[in-house]
Amino acid sequence: MTAEHSPQPCRDSGAFQFQAAGSDLQLKPYLLEDATPTGAQIAAVLGFRPNQQVTVLHWFGTTLEDVRPDEVVDIRDGMARFIVAESDGAWRLAMDGQRLDWLARHISVSTLRQLTNIPSEFGIYLEHEDEPDELLDEGYRLDLQARGVERLASRRSTWKLNVQGEILTLHAPTIIVREALTQAGFNPDQGWHIYLKIEGQPKEVVGLDTLVDLRRPGIEKLRLTPKDVINGEGPSTLARAFSVLNIDEAFLDAKFPGWEAVLEGGRQWLLLPNHELPPGYSAQVVQLALELPPTYPATQIDMFYLFPGVTLSTGAQIPATEASAEIRGQSFQRWSRHRTAAGPWRTGHDNVKTHLALVDSALQKEVQL
Repeated sequence: MTAEHSPQPCRDSGAFQFQAAGSDLQLKPYLLEDATPTGAQIAAVLGFRPNQQVTVLHWFGTTLEDVRPDEVVDIRDGMARFIVAESDGAWRLAMDGQRLDWLARHISVSTLRQLTNIPSEFGIYLEHEDEPDELLDEGYRLDLQARGVERLASRRSTWKLNVQGEILTLHAPTIIVREALTQAGFNPDQGWHIYLKIEGQPKEVVGLDTLVDLRRPGIEKLRLTPKDVINGEGPSTLARAFSVLNIDEAFLDAKFPGWEAVLEGGRQWLLLPNHELPPGYSAQVVQLALELPPTYPATQIDMFYLFPGVTLSTGAQIPATEASAEIRGQSFQRWSRHRTAAGPWRTGHDNVKTHLALVDSALQKEVQL
């Protein structure tokens, strides 16, 4: 609460100037003839009455200290700053090891940043003893009475973005897609279908000029798929040597826009580009192949194939991956993984999408995720 009748600051060559603000931190100049006033005198200059419960805080460069009503402060240098507001006491916290007294039980992170002059590129963390420190949002309000003295620290913030398997560490919370591709080593003008993957949501189609806000919850990665290549004979087309179920086609178009249906030696292959593996493998992105039996979906899809073949990042071989299949002149590593009696193929329910869930489960199991 502010005073009912705050006087307008005036100038007098025989007076000493100081600055004061309320809890909104909007500083204004004031004058006093006394070079060493008490906390009560400072409150009176701002229009507070003696019977009001007023807290006066001395605002140094990055610290705050409570000034008692009878405590004397020195304002002769003309640089003194105070925060004055009606309050029934002061609450204490520590910011980067410095003590701060605040005039309310709650304080927002944005107010704390302004008080301590912490640059915007630094995050403010609540320190914990038995768990990781917590990065606080700007609008977060700390409860200074909840549990003793809150201890906070400022640290230069970093954000990570996965661009087609290349991990970028960024010091700003936003980035233009074009810049992200360039930093990850991709030519943005080569021609890409670009998708933003967000946890629990459908992929978003984005353009080179799209601004990606990394503070948005759930952002996982940017995925790239080459657009059709044009040569002197006209546009190239993706192989569609056999038809797939409507439900499979819709799923593949959404998740693997460059998918192909290839016939090789009488066998039907789905080739899925840019399939990302979980951490722990010798490669991050592979081409995934699934063999569709001629009687699919009455007959189950079994196993899966990777190109290039992978090992664990430790160099260890993976059991039941020794065999291979040649597709378009490339040797795909066969992963011999099969359904069990506890989880049989269900005609009318299972399809490419549900089989890929088993593929991902098998890949995660090997790295114990």
